[in-house]
Amino acid sequence: MSTRVLIQTADFDVSAEMDALRAQDLRVGAVCSFVGTVRDTQALTGQAQDEVQAMELEHYPGMTEKSIEAMIDEAHTRFDFYGARVVHRVGRLLPADQIVLVAVTSAHRGESFKACEFLMDYLKTQAPFWKKEQTPEGAHWVDARVSDDAALARWGIQSTNA
Repeated sequence: MSTRVLIQTADFDVSAEMDALRAQDLRVGAVCSFVGTVRDTQALTGQAQDEVQAMELEHYPGMTEKSIEAMIDEAHTRFDFYGARVVHRVGRLLPADQIVLVAVTSAHRGESFKACEFLMDYLKTQAPFWKKEQTPEGAHWVDARVSDDAALARWGIQSTNA
């Protein structure tokens, strides 16, 4: 079995990661993926948007990987898919840099889409990552968003963010 979770400072090659996920599994009929990137503005609903010059991501080594592995195991109890791969970057990132890849394989597209979306919703709210945005006004930590908690809630999971 290939590695399911990678936390790294280096950028990732989406095609290479997808190839590693699908490697030699002739059952795969569908691959669904999501790639998240750094925006150049803060995503503030109803407020002025500040320019984002950089984002710093921190994590809790060991705990982060275990948390994401548990997410994948939970997804397997809900959806019929073959494999999943999550690559998440940490460190200093600039606008347009890739932050995260979530990829899922299955026999048919429906299960891949659902599992990929579930994993991304879970990842946004439950994985132990901390984000700090650098703006012209200074640095600040990014708070959890109500919309991310709502996305997780539709799967029947309450966020631990308060």
